[in-house]
Amino acid sequence: MSLVFPSATWAEAYRDAINANPLYKQTAAGWDQGAIALVCKADPALGIDAPQAIVLDLERGQCKAVAYDDQAALAKAPFVIEASYLQWKAVMTGATDPIKAMLQGQLRLTRGHLPTIIKDVEGSKQLVLSAKTIDTQFLA
Repeated sequence: MSLVFPSATWAEAYRDAINANPLYKQTAAGWDQGAIALVCKADPALGIDAPQAIVLDLERGQCKAVAYDDQAALAKAPFVIEASYLQWKAVMTGATDPIKAMLQGQLRLTRGHLPTIIKDVEGSKQLVLSAKTIDTQFLA
C-alpha cells in the first residue's frame, strides 16, 4: 500500500526503514548531534496549506523516534532543513544528492551547523536509501 508523502504514516514507515537499514546503523554510528527536522514548505496547489515537518530523533545509527507536524519537537530539533515539496521528492527518490542540494541551496539549513551535518555524507546517503524503500505516493 502506498503511503502519502508527507504524512504521519509515511514518517513512521521512514523511522522503521531507517532502523532496518544496517548500513545506516554502521555509517551513522558516530552521529550524536540529535534530531533533524525535514520541513516541507507550504504548497497550496498540492493541498499543503502549511509547512509540514518530519522530525527524526537520530542517535548513533538509530532513529529513536519520529514526530510528524509536532511544533514542540520541531522547536527542539538542533537541525532544521527546509525545502519545497518537489525538492524533497527529488531527494527522497534519489534523484538529488542531499549534501549537494544543501550546498547548492536547494535544501536550506535554517537551524544547525552546516559543517557538522555535511560531514556525515554516508549517513545522509543511507537516510535517502532508506526513504527509497518506502512505497510512496507523491502528490506531484
